[in-house]
Amino acid sequence: MLLQRLGNRGLFPGALFDEALRRHPYQRITLDHPLDVAPDAGTDLSVYTCGLLVADLAAALRDRRLRPGEKVVVYKRDAFDIMLLACAVSRAGGVPVLLSPALPGATAAELVRRVGGPRLITDERTLVDRLPADIGAHTAEVLLVAGQAAGTTPLRPAHDAGPRPFTRPSPDVPVLVTHTSGTTDLPKLVVHTARSLRARCRPQALMARLLIRERETMALHVSFVHSRLVSALAIALDRGFPLLVVRDPAPDRVAGLFAAHRPGILEAHPNTFVEWEALAEDPLEPLAGVKYLSSTFDAIHPRTVRTVLGASHRKRPVQLQLYGQSEVGPTAGRVTGRRHAGGVDTRCVGFPFPGMTAVRVVPRDGKRPSAEAPGHIEVRTDGRALTYLGEDARFRGQLDRGWWRMGDVGYRTRWGCLHVSDREVDLIPGFGSALAAEDVLMSRIEALREVVIIPTGPGAPTPVVVTRDGAALDRGRWRAATADLPEMRPPVQLDLADLPVTATTKVRRRELAALLPRATEPPTEAPTPGPAASPHRPTTPTAPTTPTAPTTPTAPTTPITPTTGG
Repeated sequence: MLLQRLGNRGLFPGALFDEALRRHPYQRITLDHPLDVAPDAGTDLSVYTCGLLVADLAAALRDRRLRPGEKVVVYKRDAFDIMLLACAVSRAGGVPVLLSPALPGATAAELVRRVGGPRLITDERTLVDRLPADIGAHTAEVLLVAGQAAGTTPLRPAHDAGPRPFTRPSPDVPVLVTHTSGTTDLPKLVVHTARSLRARCRPQALMARLLIRERETMALHVSFVHSRLVSALAIALDRGFPLLVVRDPAPDRVAGLFAAHRPGILEAHPNTFVEWEALAEDPLEPLAGVKYLSSTFDAIHPRTVRTVLGASHRKRPVQLQLYGQSEVGPTAGRVTGRRHAGGVDTRCVGFPFPGMTAVRVVPRDGKRPSAEAPGHIEVRTDGRALTYLGEDARFRGQLDRGWWRMGDVGYRTRWGCLHVSDREVDLIPGFGSALAAEDVLMSRIEALREVVIIPTGPGAPTPVVVTRDGAALDRGRWRAATADLPEMRPPVQLDLADLPVTATTKVRRRELAALLPRATEPPTEAPTPGPAASPHRPTTPTAPTTPTAPTTPTAPTTPITPTTGG
């Protein structure tokens, strides 16, 4: 797209801190955890400190004879140094391949094999406790940033190395590999170029420049392996926003941090914001300084937006919602103020960015896309990744003359606003939008921490619920909340830890369905079971030997349709 291409010379992870050093060398970067690569550096850092550390790590990698374009997998304990290592690998001429610490060791090992003999950066605990014993046979070298183990090489910052400036490669060659969430199968390895990273950063930078005029402290709780962190860092470093990087989002941990630093910008995963609803009632008032609530990973429940913005003492705080995907970056967005937060339809994800992104909705089964018959959402953007590593045919299969199929279904209103109804693989025929129903339930039942509606056999789908404090679900409240919703089976109550989630805390719906006992009995009454029924709440879900494939449930009389907005 034209505005993404003009003057686009690329966004290089290896040069992120070089460019920031010239603008804001003493910009604060505060962590809630120490770095494995430099534990003595503490948690109160600066752009200057991080820039030197990246340069020293890059020098150490060059001393290991890292070749230009060589792939280096980073799979280690969760910490901000994952991104610093990615910058160092890039600065040394390599291509960082970032694997989430949330991935099981067997999955990470399979992805290492897919990369094809890369170097591996990890730590002793991850190597010994999580990765298979033969991982060394699939790597060129194993480098440890913490601990020691036979057959490995320690990787420590080369503090005595002379300055070695970053040499920029072509902006159209691979510079970073991240992975998809893997909600349906093995994660795909997404290959980014410097030009595609800059193109996907531009809509976010434009939105931030138009809305955020002050130098605000930015609190980040974003997966350290996600491409979104590259964009967030680039914007924050360019604007000189002090950074508060959060690894542990537990409300009792962040309350003191937020009270001390008073962040004006909060960027986190949607499910993290649900956790942070508890901060609204904290006597320290940790959300008092929040002016901007930002999320790019998924829609946030209206109740959550209303609660977080309602705890702010700032004038006119807003939510910045971006709709995108790992493969393409942000493609649409909208802004919601506090006054309208409670009634906003979060299925409405906004409008494409003029001159930067385009969106279309393709009919399914020959029907014109609408709330009742959502179509395939496709986008066009220069922020689209180059390919899937080792799966180029699969990547090309999602393209139609430059249009990328998102895997979501939805529709556009008469004003052009994009509404996302569901993931295509999670559609429940005849039910309407499960995501919209989940939003309704979260708004009507304050005690809910999470609700996921999944097909679990013939007939109506099963709602899986998690309450805030683990208390039994109030069945009277549930019946009242679901009275006008499509038919569902009796709710299954689990603990939060029982939900299988991705690195960005999205629930793996298919895996969750496989964990639940197959529900074959119809509900005792519509749309919810009678008062005498009690929620089925297994302490340890029983996994069937063969995952149950979703089948077509009976069509309810009242499908959920998102309200028209935008």
